[in-house]
Amino acid sequence: HLSVHEVGKSDCGVKSNIKSIPGVMTIRGCAYAGSKGVVWGPIKDMIHISHGPVGCGQYSWGSRRNYYVGTTGIDTFVTLQFTSDFQEKDIVFGGDKKVTKLIDELQELFPLNRGITIQSECPIGLIGDDIEAVSREKSKEYGGKTIVPVRCEGFRGVSQSLGHHIANDAVRDWIFDKSAPEASSKFEPTPYDVAIIGDYNIGGDAWSSRILLEEMGLRVIAQWSGDGSLAELEATPKAKLNILHCYRSMN
Repeated sequence: HLSVHEVGKSDCGVKSNIKSIPGVMTIRGCAYAGSKGVVWGPIKDMIHISHGPVGCGQYSWGSRRNYYVGTTGIDTFVTLQFTSDFQEKDIVFGGDKKVTKLIDELQELFPLNRGITIQSECPIGLIGDDIEAVSREKSKEYGGKTIVPVRCEGFRGVSQSLGHHIANDAVRDWIFDKSAPEASSKFEPTPYDVAIIGDYNIGGDAWSSRILLEEMGLRVIAQWSGDGSLAELEATPKAKLNILHCYRSMN
């Protein structure tokens, strides 16, 4: 902001750290932007649904250079945009059935996805959609598939930073200790296992860090969350050391 300071006035009228108003385009991100665009979005082998009106998903689609390796539509879905496209009637009657149908469609179109997240936009919290119940129901229907509801409605946070923490809490509550025992048995720990957390591989910087750590003799078992995967999230509690790049974006 630029403003002229007038003689006799205590300040020049510039205000900061003011809570976002739902539905109003702001100069910075909201809690939804922090969750979908920063923490969950770069997890490449999962599908991330923008649950709400199309605008939020469109505005947050492909705006970050979260570099990754993979084949789009097969084992990576970062550059695809999935939305429940809320309409006025959905605000009145609720969107649970709509997101349920969307999950079914995604399973048919992209059967190789490793998991799904439901990123809630402002209207979802305002009308009280039970995305947790939908997640449990569809997970059971699809044989224990990882489906994570994320309560990241934009109005919850002054900026996107709270969205980071909401997203991380969802990992703790819906990913950790939820993986099948056979998956854990495949993981063979070593004394040199580390996890890089709080790095979203903007422009490929997590790759540089990983190379250095591995040349030191450490084994990087997870990147959070740039070029990351569901399996890496599940393996993270087994790391001997978490290496934190950005504490504002990771609990």
